[in-house]
Parts: sequence; C-alpha cells; structure tokens
Amino acid sequence: MPNIIWGIDSAAAADQALYDCVVENFGHPDFWGRYLNTIPDVSEGLTVQEIAFLKDNGIKVMPICNSFSEAVGYREGTVAARNAIFNARRLGINPGVFIFANIENFFAVDADWLIGWADTFLNSDYRPGYYNDPVEGDFEAAYCEAVERSENVRVQTVLWSAEPEPGITTKQNYPPFNPEVPNCEANVWAWQYGRDAAECPIDTVLMQQRLYTELH
Repeated sequence: MPNIIWGIDSAAAADQALYDCVVENFGHPDFWGRYLNTIPDVSEGLTVQEIAFLKDNGIKVMPICNSFSEAVGYREGTVAARNAIFNARRLGINPGVFIFANIENFFAVDADWLIGWADTFLNSDYRPGYYNDPVEGDFEAAYCEAVERSENVRVQTVLWSAEPEPGITTKQNYPPFNPEVPNCEANVWAWQYGRDAAECPIDTVLMQQRLYTELH
C-alpha cells in the first residue's frame, strides 16, 4: 500500500450509478467520504446498506458530520460530537475511526467549539477530526488558539485540509501530497485537492496511510 491513498467524497449516496461514474471517469477509489446525516438540499445521510455496498467494492468509509452550520461555543461543540458519535454507532462504524467535523470556510468558528468537539470524543469509541480551510475564514485562528489551550486538541485531532485546490484529477494523475496547514502544530493527514467534478458529483481527496488504516 502506498503512503498516499486516493479517494473521493460526495454529498450524494454511493450507489451503483455513482460508483460506476467514478470508476469510469477517475478510477477506483480506495476510500469514500460520506456524511452521517441527511441535511435537506445539502447531503444524503449514510446508510448501513450503503456501507455494505462500499465494503463489497473494497472501499473504506470516511465518516463526516455536518449537522451544524456554525462552530461556536463549547457546549455546541459537545452536542455536535455526541450527534456524530450516536450516528456512527447506529451505522456500525468500527471503534477507533476518525469522524470529521465539516467546518466550511464561511462558518463562524471559535476555539471553544473545537475543544468541545475534541473533548467529547476522548471518552468515546471514536477519534476527532476537522475538515477545514486553513486559508480562508476563521478556522486557522480558532484552531491555533485551541491548540494553545488544549493538549487534547493538539495531540488527538487530525485535520483534513481543503487548500490548495489544484483541481480534480484521475487516480493515476493526482498531485504530490502538499496540503495547506495552519500556522501552528497540526496533524494534517488528508487533503481535498479537487472539488465538484463535472462528470460526477464528487470531490477528490488524498490521505496519508496512517489515516487510511483508521477508516471504517
């Protein structure tokens, strides 16, 4: 297994038609990022049947939580994390898997929320991650403050960077792994390097093997 692994994420469910589209146009993904919740007009929630379909095709599942529209406040961070943990258990996601909070660059973000998310995972079966944009928006400042204040955030959390964005490629032609990172200590193990493919409704993602081994 190479050190850098290629895969995708999608808001749409991974069914036969979307799988065929991805394989024909880009290659066979080794992992597939999917959302734990159905959010109207945003994402279809992951199902047990979908997980089985992906597993049958040799694809690991990267769970994403997007049940929030801002990331502000310690209590709100714990609520979002509990929601993610509940849904992961409901779906039979393996213990030890990282679950990524979907923090878009237009969200309000503060350190308290990030600490609340990480703290709640500490006594759970799962591990905390943040999908983020370290260039645009509030995430970098909030994260670096959280790292200063929380050993748990600094040591336990993993980042999935959305920058830079060189664009969609096939599995054979992905760029060298070079995500943008915050200006502080951070475990940046994944990179969404391409968004909104024209051929299929997917984004393209690279991750390090140490994260890939901790997927479902």
